[in-house]
Amino acid sequence: MNFADSEVVASILKKDGYELTDMAKDANLVLLNTCSIRDKAEQTVRNKLKNFNSQKKENKDLKVGLLGCMAERLKEKLLDEEKIVDLVVGPDSYKDLPNLLDEVEHNQRAVNVILSKSETYGDISPVRIHNNGINAFVSITRGCDNMCTFCVVPFTRGRERSRNPDSILREINELNEKGYKEITLLGQNVDSYLWYGGGPKKDFKKASEYQKLNAKKFSDLLELVASNFPEIRIRFSTSNPQDMTTDVIETMAKYENICNYIHLPIQSGSDRILKKMNRLHTRQEYLELIKKIREIIPNCGISHDMITGFPTETERDHQDTLSLMEEVEYDFGYMFAYSERPGTYAARHFKDNISPELKQRRLEEIITLQQKHSFERNKRFINSKCSVLIDKSSKKSDDHWSGRTSENNVVVFPKYDLSLGDIVDVKINECTTATLIGDIYKIKV
Repeated sequence: MNFADSEVVASILKKDGYELTDMAKDANLVLLNTCSIRDKAEQTVRNKLKNFNSQKKENKDLKVGLLGCMAERLKEKLLDEEKIVDLVVGPDSYKDLPNLLDEVEHNQRAVNVILSKSETYGDISPVRIHNNGINAFVSITRGCDNMCTFCVVPFTRGRERSRNPDSILREINELNEKGYKEITLLGQNVDSYLWYGGGPKKDFKKASEYQKLNAKKFSDLLELVASNFPEIRIRFSTSNPQDMTTDVIETMAKYENICNYIHLPIQSGSDRILKKMNRLHTRQEYLELIKKIREIIPNCGISHDMITGFPTETERDHQDTLSLMEEVEYDFGYMFAYSERPGTYAARHFKDNISPELKQRRLEEIITLQQKHSFERNKRFINSKCSVLIDKSSKKSDDHWSGRTSENNVVVFPKYDLSLGDIVDVKINECTTATLIGDIYKIKV
């Protein structure tokens, strides 16, 4: 989401006369788009700011700004805590950047962290930065209403609101005309997408009968995009188990250009911990959803988010997480030790009583199990043919391409005379826990 927002910022500043540079040392304006989801992310930002101290001493005209969730969470405090920061701008305030930069020039405290009740950037065509011309993000929702007790997003991103489908289709059409081959529909919770004419999702009950009758939910949007752009591969992220409906899965199965991959965070395999997290689903409901996905899309790739060491987590709770992973056998996952976030319900009401050593031991067990499952899931592709979109060179060899399957598996294979953006059939010969390795079967048009 921050990557997509940075492209919006680039568009706004380009209209104000700014040009992008790849080298920070050449810039007279440096903006860090920040994340607050874990403490480590904020510490990374603070460490990065130190790198600009000497640069600012050498270049008195250099301005440094903090954008995004960390800006929204700390607001004016950031100007006092980080002396080299000149402006602080929340996720819904980027259109005000030209005015804020003018305030900085006049030695004023430049802060705008007002959250919006509507989609803020639907009329902006993002400038694609550091982009391969193949894949692009398209934001469809902002904010989150779910209020998980560990999560700071509702406080830094605001309430859920959806973007006009016409503006989404317009942006995808622009990408199509520029030759992009794959787009990812993006939101904190894409399955909550609901367009009824504007406004937060929570206000839908106040909508007119006409608005309700003509409202578009996520499966409707997915079908609109897939049917209008059959030549583009479509992904989406992130899904919430309590909001994902069968019609979304059926729409995925209906259209060949919708990738067979779902990122479906659960955070814990323990019903007791799920309740403390305010995850509004049970372990069994989650497993039933997994079963439904695999009934409708048998080869669907599924990944997860998992938090270990949540307050009061017992060894039994941890074993429940491991047993759930054994039952699902995810393709891959994103695994973290619990990090208390100021202002969340958990920080205010639960003592962070799991030691760092215990968190680390449990995290290592989760990672080890996931690596085992990833390897087993990858092995099923050996001696089979996969359709792969080439999107970059291999990190390990300039003689090899890297691309992804519909199921989001990374595939590495020889370059031959192929090009970025080609879709090729690759025969898989071997694999690691993270990568499929193969050779060309045949080139697709």
